[in-house]
Amino acid sequence: MHKQQVQKSFWADNSFDCPCGDLFWHEQVMREQGYALIAGTDEVGRGCLAGPVVAAAVMLPREFSLPGLTDSKKLTHQQRKSLVPEIERQALSFSIASVSPREIDRTNILQASLKAMAMAVNGLDVRPEALLVDGNQPVPVSIPQKTVIRGDSRSFSIAAASVIAKVFRDEFMKELHAKYPQYEFDRHKGYATAVHLEALRRHGPSPVHRKTFRRVRELL
Repeated sequence: MHKQQVQKSFWADNSFDCPCGDLFWHEQVMREQGYALIAGTDEVGRGCLAGPVVAAAVMLPREFSLPGLTDSKKLTHQQRKSLVPEIERQALSFSIASVSPREIDRTNILQASLKAMAMAVNGLDVRPEALLVDGNQPVPVSIPQKTVIRGDSRSFSIAAASVIAKVFRDEFMKELHAKYPQYEFDRHKGYATAVHLEALRRHGPSPVHRKTFRRVRELL
């Protein structure tokens, strides 16, 4: 199949999935269509009320093997942290990027998330020939790509990116906790938990809160 035709099918077909649960199936299909260097990308923190949105891109080798790797949301913090060094060791290349709360407010969370993923892809040391993207929106880069809904549980490449991005963002939110301890960012990482909402009501929004998000905007 010609590569331009492949690129269109990647953008159009979001039901494309393996019935056997093989998390390397999407990568294998791409390789059969002539793409050798394939990267997965995902973002975390999209639904948070505070902090940046963080994305990672990971390019894995054919012989990659890491038992326990799956969607980062299904893993504990310690499980994720233990997987990161091995992902980084085996990966052909990996990259992390973030977009600040201020820019999220200036544009919107969807555009900020796509920008973070594009930055992560462009930050790879090895230029990918094709991308696997979590979700249903293509990343604004000129690389053939396939969007995969719930891709972090359906592709090893996307799952690896999900884990790396999640660990990086969680550690960053702990740093923000040291600066703004009254919000307890170390506990909820910026998500809209009862503890976080009570802190918002008591102290008002901080400089790292997303002012355009409804639950924060209502308190301004």
